[in-house]
Amino acid sequence: MLSELRTSRLSPHKYYELYMRAFDEMRKLEMFFREETRRGSCSVVDLYELVQHAGNVLPRLYLLCTVGSVYIKSKEAPAKDVLKDLVEMCRGIQHPLRGLFLRSYLSQISRDKLPDIGSEYEGDADSINDAVEFVLQNFIEMNKLWVRMQHQGPVREKDKRGKERNELRDLVGKNLHVLSQIEGVDLEMYKENVLPRISEQVVNCKDDLAQFYLMDCIIQVFPDEYHLQTLETLLSAFPQLQPSVDIKTVLSQLMDRLSNYAATSPEVLPEFLQVEAFAKFSNAIGKVIEAQVDMPVVGAVTLYVSLLTFTLRVHPDRLDYVDQVLGACVKKLSGKEKLEDSRATKQIVALLSAPLEKYSNIVTALELSNYPRVMDYLDNATTKVMALVIIQSIMKNTTCISTSDKIEALFDLIKGLIKDMDGAQDDELDEEDFKEEQNSVARLIHMLHNDDHDEMLKILCTVQKHILQGGPKRLPFTVPSLVFSALKLVRRLQGQDGDVTGEEVPATPKKIFQILHQTIEALQCIPCPELSLRLYLQCAEAANDCDLEPVAYEFFTQAFILYEEEIADSKAQITALHLIIGTLQRMNIFGVENRDTLTHKTTGYSAKLLKKPDQCRAVYACSHLFWTDDQDGIMDGERVLLCLKRALRIANAAQQMANVSKGSSGSVILFIEILNKYLYFFEKGIPQITNTVIQDLIELIRTEKQNDSSASDPSAEAFFASTLRYIEFQKQKGGSIGEKYEQIKAS
Repeated sequence: MLSELRTSRLSPHKYYELYMRAFDEMRKLEMFFREETRRGSCSVVDLYELVQHAGNVLPRLYLLCTVGSVYIKSKEAPAKDVLKDLVEMCRGIQHPLRGLFLRSYLSQISRDKLPDIGSEYEGDADSINDAVEFVLQNFIEMNKLWVRMQHQGPVREKDKRGKERNELRDLVGKNLHVLSQIEGVDLEMYKENVLPRISEQVVNCKDDLAQFYLMDCIIQVFPDEYHLQTLETLLSAFPQLQPSVDIKTVLSQLMDRLSNYAATSPEVLPEFLQVEAFAKFSNAIGKVIEAQVDMPVVGAVTLYVSLLTFTLRVHPDRLDYVDQVLGACVKKLSGKEKLEDSRATKQIVALLSAPLEKYSNIVTALELSNYPRVMDYLDNATTKVMALVIIQSIMKNTTCISTSDKIEALFDLIKGLIKDMDGAQDDELDEEDFKEEQNSVARLIHMLHNDDHDEMLKILCTVQKHILQGGPKRLPFTVPSLVFSALKLVRRLQGQDGDVTGEEVPATPKKIFQILHQTIEALQCIPCPELSLRLYLQCAEAANDCDLEPVAYEFFTQAFILYEEEIADSKAQITALHLIIGTLQRMNIFGVENRDTLTHKTTGYSAKLLKKPDQCRAVYACSHLFWTDDQDGIMDGERVLLCLKRALRIANAAQQMANVSKGSSGSVILFIEILNKYLYFFEKGIPQITNTVIQDLIELIRTEKQNDSSASDPSAEAFFASTLRYIEFQKQKGGSIGEKYEQIKAS
């Protein structure tokens, strides 16, 4: 069977199967030899000499290793001498495949017989050096054989040989595992002897597969504390590796392993500072990138991502280290246009996201001078993605950004969301995605806050400067947020006033209203008249609360101009008019002249609506402008009654028009709505509205219902019945209101 192992025709996979069968038989043979020597049938020394007379070298060496195992166990000779003899004799097989398996057999049968500390085969003080030397020598020879496999056979089968070598790599790597298990290999020996010898072999073999695998093995099998104390030696090998070696993966694994070590053993953190781990990793990565001029951008950025992850886990308090990593990345990317490689872009996003995830505070990231410089290399789409990540981080951690300088830096980071980048078109973006982006910016604006009024004003000015660059598509989303944030500050300043001239202006309502006026004017240019009108009315109400009559009047004037010149759609006119009426009704600051001007304009607009029912509803809504319950509020019963009578005339005209066009008088719903307005003001005690007036209106509605030949309107019937029940309820309730209703006949 041992002679069969001399074949060169089998693939590594098939040869392995043959080897395992031979291995099983060799173990049985070893047990037989051990038993024979124990009984004294033959001397192990004679047996060791005898097997060396076998005819073929490969079977001879397998037999020699087997008997050598028995020889060591017998302790008739020092283990180190036998092992040295065996490892030298194995040089007789230089065929890569056969030599690899032979040395693998030697490694397997000797691993429990090394003269290690505490082992039964331990010899003198130097025996540990002999054990290490044996394993290292076997490893070096196996690696040479493994590398040589790549260069045997025709070039066309190079890829096939590479796959076959990959299947055999564990045979070589097991030697390093054995080395790591030797008790006598302490830090000093590892530093002075083991690592330099292994690194030398890895570098000198000049084979990309071997270099990648063996560097990975070193990182995986030896303890973390050894790596930490020998970083300089280990890292010095990386720049000397072949350009085709995937260094970024191996280096990343080393940094990940050491950062995990620091995370699980905080007591070792001072050692990281002592050995200057960050500086060594940073220098090594710089040298690797410099040595491998053809390294793709994604490879370099991946290295910096791993270095940054290492830094954030080991030195989270050293922002200068974090900024140094970002600066090194900027240096690597300098001279390049926007990144187009999606993999590199993804790594840049990971690089920028890491500080946000670690510190949970965008303010910390804003202190990194190189952070925005890295973002500049992202394409427009990814810049937006990164901006959303930043905003989501702020939302998630409810971060308060409270200075205008920080706001300036923040908006520079998220500029991809607040303005067009280098002619990029948002038309390509899905409408829903665009809305979500702008809503995120709007939510961000609401989170900006400072208790100091002057600083808050600076923040608002900074935000205004940036969002007004957003263009017509963005302003409708972002301007309202700015306006309401400014109005919050106005209400905090309520009652204050001051001169608004000069450069350093203190925060006063007047100053803020000037900013608001400019901001909403920008919104008008889109145009977006309905939104602008709503914002003007909000500002007018805030000015009312601050007792600034001229400011409030100006905002109402702008709202009326918008209504007259920009709002043409009839439905939009109705909505706008009711908003104007509702806001004006709550105003208590206007003098008689200004209020009369505004109410006259409003009632005039109401009567000019296109449809009669809309006219009617707007006119009776205007009645509220002449009667307010506030102390010192306007109470003009004559004009209330005038509005209600005018509404009745318009309702009657609507009935006649319906009769002309449809052949029926139409619904009486308008009359019922007006009746409810009469009842409201009747209860308010307006002397001009008497029970006789209400009774006449009830009779009018009944008459109109009887004259209507068309099918009755169920909603109008229910509304009228509910109104009559209300009158009866007020009667039964008694009291002063009940007495007033007593004269009205609802049934």
